[in-house]
Amino acid sequence: MARSGDIVLTASAPVIWGSTYIVTTQFLPDGFPLMVGALRALPAGLLLLVVVHRLPPRELVGRIFLLGALNFAIFWAALFVAAYRLPGGVAATLGAIQPLIVLLLSRPMLGTRVKPAGLLAAVAGMVGVGLLLLAPQARLDPVGVAAALVGALSMAAGTVLTRKWEMPASALTVTAWQLTAGGLLLLPVALVMEPGFPMPSAINLAGLLWLGLIGAALTYFFWFRGIARLGPAAVTSLGFLSPLTAVLLGWLFLGQALGPVQLIGAATVLVSVWLGQRSGLRAMVSAPSALAATP
Repeated sequence: MARSGDIVLTASAPVIWGSTYIVTTQFLPDGFPLMVGALRALPAGLLLLVVVHRLPPRELVGRIFLLGALNFAIFWAALFVAAYRLPGGVAATLGAIQPLIVLLLSRPMLGTRVKPAGLLAAVAGMVGVGLLLLAPQARLDPVGVAAALVGALSMAAGTVLTRKWEMPASALTVTAWQLTAGGLLLLPVALVMEPGFPMPSAINLAGLLWLGLIGAALTYFFWFRGIARLGPAAVTSLGFLSPLTAVLLGWLFLGQALGPVQLIGAATVLVSVWLGQRSGLRAMVSAPSALAATP
């Protein structure tokens, strides 16, 4: 029962992240991906720092900034660049390679074996996302494709390292540290590369509050908690729920079509999540000593 609760809480993170697409396009100014990422991360991180009232130990600062770069600064910058330069379906399909990268990185970094069920879940998830979103006439922009792949690699490495470098602090505290570090890294780059960010309107503020407080502070607390309790393999398979949610929200609120192919894709995504949970549980059982030895 405890594992089921952990899965539900962790799964709520990518489900909420699925709203990022509709919130970004309907509530935020266009053309400022880096600044939006910085405003999403830094205020949420500082707010959580006030709540937890704890700064990271000096010996962990380097790791915190590296994780903040991988999980937030690099990932969000690449994500928004890909979203602006590629159709949503192409960006999401390329990003769906992340669970496969996590499986491949977990072997040398965590000592977990790559199981056939895990590989099958990763491939099935990629196929499902492709059926959900990838249109035959989708165009491929080289910079956008590179950004999507860099984002997937960055988040995958951050997920594995978050598990490897288990911090002597609660998941909420670790979330505060990483969000703040990611925002501090992203803000100066955004100020230099994206001058002229407009004064936010009430609608813009509502979108930023949703992406920052709910879509960052709360959801990443659930995400990092899930990595610690369920393991990277099980957690990353839940990420396929994000594009599935985005499609459903587009269908409900934007009148976007949802045909038989998309329904098959949705079913395939759900099957991949189920397979990923089974594989992740076996990986947790098979490598407890390797995880216990990590600093």
